[in-house]
Amino acid sequence: MKKTFSFAHPKKKRPRVADAIKHELKKYIKRERNKPLPKDMDFWDFDCRFGADEASASVIHVSEINKVIAEAHDEGLDNFFLEVLAKPAKRTKKPEEEKEPESFLD
Repeated sequence: MKKTFSFAHPKKKRPRVADAIKHELKKYIKRERNKPLPKDMDFWDFDCRFGADEASASVIHVSEINKVIAEAHDEGLDNFFLEVLAKPAKRTKKPEEEKEPESFLD
């Protein structure tokens, strides 16, 4: 989904429009996650970009979508660009250095 969202609506106030945008994105992500995965893939990953327009969009994590929409609302932006693209991915094991050390009490 590549879309430029607008907070302007003739009958709705800005906070309700922001909630509607978040809800639309939540539905899209859920719909994409429910699609069947290709063979040998474990989960759906998402490439996300956010910015005032498409040219100035920067990469964000899917978990930051609600936060950046709220920031755009608070800053008073009229429009913003958001791109969310699904891609199949395979889980990888963490390297031994990154695993948490076991407790000495066990």
